[in-house]
Amino acid sequence: MFPENFLIQQRIALDVEASSKKRVLELLAELLHSDTEDSRTVFDQLLERERLGSTGMGQGIALPHARVQGLSEARGGFVRLAQGVDFGAVDGAPVDLIFALLVPSEATQAHLQLLARLAGLFRDAQLCSDLRQATQVEQVLARLLAS
Repeated sequence: MFPENFLIQQRIALDVEASSKKRVLELLAELLHSDTEDSRTVFDQLLERERLGSTGMGQGIALPHARVQGLSEARGGFVRLAQGVDFGAVDGAPVDLIFALLVPSEATQAHLQLLARLAGLFRDAQLCSDLRQATQVEQVLARLLAS
């Protein structure tokens, strides 16, 4: 079970056009920011984490994540790209399913638990297939929350 309001329809985008990993991170930052932090701050945090090593886990999946100062609760966002982009994934395959995770800067254990849960979910080939075939944001949300 994810925390309440962790993932909502407004933070899901389908068939997005993006030409690079950097552009994907910008799009995710736009989805994930709120009144307490601007999209540039979120983007900078995601990019900083990505510079430590790619969050592309293979099979077309990436799980970018970051700790954000002033964030009060964990927040997730999901993007399905119209066409995969190079994300520096471990298998070299283009990435088309990206789930981003933001957590409060002090939430170390919670961060690791959510990240592990997401990594486990996205290893499920049926889940990934369902997400790739979904036609509505509501379908994606329901499928992710049911997992």
